[in-house]
Amino acid sequence: MRTADTAGLIDRLGRLIGRPGLVVDREDLQRYAGEPRGRYRELPLAVLRPASTQEVAAVVMLCREHGVPIVPQGGNTGLVGGQSVRRPGREVVLSLERMREVRSLDAEGASMVVEAGCPLATAQFAAESAGLLLPMSLASEGTATVGGIIATNAGGHLTVRYGNMRRQVLGLEVVLADGRVLDGLTALRKDNSGYDLNQLFIGSEGTLGIVTAASLDLVSSPRQSMTAFIGVRDLAATLTLLRLIRRQLGETVSALELMPRLALDFVLEELPDAHDPLVRPHPWYLLLQADTAVAGDWLRGACARAIESAGEEGVAADAVVAGNDTQAQSLWRLRESIPPAQKRGGVSLKHDISVPVAAIPGFVAETCSALERRVPGIRPCVFGHVGDGNLHFNLSQPEGMAADDFRALEPDCNRIVFDAVQRYRGSIAAEHGIGQLRAAELAGRTDAVRLELMRRLKSALDPEGLFNPGKILAEADTEDGACG
Repeated sequence: MRTADTAGLIDRLGRLIGRPGLVVDREDLQRYAGEPRGRYRELPLAVLRPASTQEVAAVVMLCREHGVPIVPQGGNTGLVGGQSVRRPGREVVLSLERMREVRSLDAEGASMVVEAGCPLATAQFAAESAGLLLPMSLASEGTATVGGIIATNAGGHLTVRYGNMRRQVLGLEVVLADGRVLDGLTALRKDNSGYDLNQLFIGSEGTLGIVTAASLDLVSSPRQSMTAFIGVRDLAATLTLLRLIRRQLGETVSALELMPRLALDFVLEELPDAHDPLVRPHPWYLLLQADTAVAGDWLRGACARAIESAGEEGVAADAVVAGNDTQAQSLWRLRESIPPAQKRGGVSLKHDISVPVAAIPGFVAETCSALERRVPGIRPCVFGHVGDGNLHFNLSQPEGMAADDFRALEPDCNRIVFDAVQRYRGSIAAEHGIGQLRAAELAGRTDAVRLELMRRLKSALDPEGLFNPGKILAEADTEDGACG
C-alpha cells in the first residue's frame, strides 16, 4: 500500500473501532509480533482489537476493501507461527483479546457460550463454579484463548479421554471473508440438518474464517481423582502398562503422559525445590491421572491395585501414588516443566508428531538410531501424550557441540523425523498445527487429493486470500496476497 493509502486506512480503522482498539506505535506492536519460540518477529502494519463481533465484521470488510491481509491472534501462545505476520508492514494482526466474556452458561444443558478472546482458565473457572468441567487442559491455559485453541484444534493432557478441542465444540460464531457472520451458536448435541460447517473452521488456523464465539460442551466435575508416577524399563513395557491400566480403570483414565529420564534430569536441574519421586532412576516414566464424577472413595484403591498388578507382571518397576492434591500438583509440575527445562540442554529441535500408539516403540527406536548415525551424541528428549500417540519428539544438542553447528543440522534432523513419521502413517502436526513453520512440509508430504481439496476450500471461503495468508497452504500465496 502507498503511504497515503496506509494513513487513510489507519484513520478509518481508528474511527471504526476507537483508539483503544488500534495499536500502531512501534514499541507497542512488539508485544504482538513476538511469539514463544522467537522464530517470528516481523511487525504488522497495525494491531486491531475489536470489542464485538460486529466490529470484527466491519474491520474485515474495510481491510478487504483495501486488500490488506488479516492475521487473527488469540493468546499468542502458538508454536508454529500461525499467529505471526509474514510480510512486515503489509498485514494487520486482529487480536481478539478484548472479546473475553462468558456470554452464558447452561448448567442443566451442560454447555457454555464463550467469546474467542476468553482465556481457557477463565472459561474453566466459570464451568467449575457451576459444578461442571471444561475438559481441556494445557500448560498455557492461563494465556491461551478459547478462539486460538479452536483455530488450532489444540489437544493437551486430557485428550486420551475427551479428545481434542474439536470434540468440545457444539457451535461457532464466525466472521467470514466477506464480512458476513455465520451464526452457529447452538448447544445441540444432535443436528443432522446438512453439512457440519462448524468443523471446517476448527483447526483451520484462521485461514477460512475468524471465530468470534463458541458454544462448548461441558461434563460433570470429578468427585474422585488420583495421580501416580510410574517408572518403566522400556517403551514396550510402557505399552503393556497402558493396556493393563485401561483394562482395570476403564473410562476413568484421563491422562497418560510419557517422560524420559533425560527430561526429568533437565527438570530437576531447573527446579531446585523439586525432587525425584522415585528412589532410583528409570529409563522412562508414565504419569497417570484417573478421575470419576461418581461419589465415593474407591478410585484410589482401584488405581493402587492396577499398579500393583503391573508390578507383579514386571511392567512397572516402581511407582508412587499422590496422597493429596498438593502431591498430585507436584507430580504434574514435573511434566509441565519439561519445555522450559529443556533449555538446560542447549538448543532443542522440536517436533510435534503423532503415530499409532502400538507403533511407538518401533518408531522411537528406528528414528533415534537414524538420528544418532547422522548426529553422533544427539540427545532425544521424547515426551508427551503417549495415550493418544502424540509425542513431542525434541532433540537436544550433543554435549560439546556448538549451538550454531547443531542448528545447521535442523533440516537433516527434520527430514529424518518426518520421513519416519510418514513411514508409520503418522502426522507431522499432532496438536500445534501447521502455521508457517510446517507449511512447506505439509505441501511436500500430503496426499495430492487431500491437498487439492484443502486448496478448493480456501479458494471458496477466502477467494482473495486475505485471511492468514501463507499459513497451512504456503504455496497458495502470491505476492499480492491472493490465493491461487
